Amino acid sequence: MAKRSRVGGRPGQRRPLERTAQRPASGQRRPANALTPEEEARAAELEAAIVAEEKAAEEARRGRNRARAAAAEAGLYSSQSLAARAAQEYGYVRRDVRRITVVAGALLGVLAVLHVLVNVLHVI
Repeated sequence: MAKRSRVGGRPGQRRPLERTAQRPASGQRRPANALTPEEEARAAELEAAIVAEEKAAEEARRGRNRARAAAAEAGLYSSQSLAARAAQEYGYVRRDVRRITVVAGALLGVLAVLHVLVNVLHVI
């Protein structure tokens, strides 16, 4: 087991020098967290813009939620038959099944062509 030393690091390496922060050359010192009046005005403008954007986004979100709720209520108690509503609501299912069928047919066609090339004609 190696002996432990009180000096950090590995042999041949020195510790980094501890340096103090540079002080400003000017005679006036300003606290680190103090802002100039221009900076405060700019911050107030930015904050007002952010608040306005948040309010607009909240109003838009509320409008969308109201529209969805109205559409949902209108759809629940409509005079259409169940089959007609199902045809409207599940039209995307028909499109998806059609796409799946087309892709599966294309893949089977590719497999058939490869079968003919490899096993029948011995091209590959």
